[in-house]
Amino acid sequence: MIETDNLEKPIHKTSGRLFIVATPIGNLDDISLRALKILEDVFVIACEDTRQTIKILNKYNIKKRLLSYFHPKEQKRIPRIIGFLKQGKDVALVSDAGTPGIADPGFPLIREALAQGIEIIPIPGPSALTTALSAAGLPIHRFQFFGFPSPKKEASRKSLESLKDESATLIFYLPSRKLPTFLKIIQETLGERRVVIARELTKVHEEFIRGNTTELLKILEKKPLKGELTLLVEGRQKKSLRP
Repeated sequence: MIETDNLEKPIHKTSGRLFIVATPIGNLDDISLRALKILEDVFVIACEDTRQTIKILNKYNIKKRLLSYFHPKEQKRIPRIIGFLKQGKDVALVSDAGTPGIADPGFPLIREALAQGIEIIPIPGPSALTTALSAAGLPIHRFQFFGFPSPKKEASRKSLESLKDESATLIFYLPSRKLPTFLKIIQETLGERRVVIARELTKVHEEFIRGNTTELLKILEKKPLKGELTLLVEGRQKKSLRP
């Protein structure tokens, strides 16, 4: 017997649609033709920071109403957005960069829309996660994404200790100012691992810095980094059975 209590409601055909629109992570030319069409056609665009979204709209001469939807105020915005959808108006959800719902406040809105029987339509496109992974040079047949680590050192330490036997490539988003401390915790909990720092992806100063934890810590002593970055850590490698 199928339990129905936890299933989303059937889609209401009279409701508007919620489009999950991926936007560029740096280079504005990376936006898709389909994404531009959706942004032009919807009633309103829900976005983290209107100052970021307006850059895309201005570049492509799109005039559209914007509604800020950001952490930690997302719960106050959800009823208004759902209200538009229930009136039959289409809404686009975008983040500051990349695919909404990945390490941003998109999930609560998507979950509530599903609970209300509203159709969700993903518009695929850029993501810092897959962009970094594709060029990192680490194994990609299996990987785990953890978003932003806890700001508390001890919590980060415990989280990494639980991953010491994990063979998948580990991926984190991280503010650059916290990188040296986080690399030291990786070194202490996981030992020497190959690590890739993916910085300023798709922008003019795009950079991949590769090495083990010791090498990267030495580099950072001479060259502090700025901005947010994607950090990829090699999983535990099985020891060779050869003598």
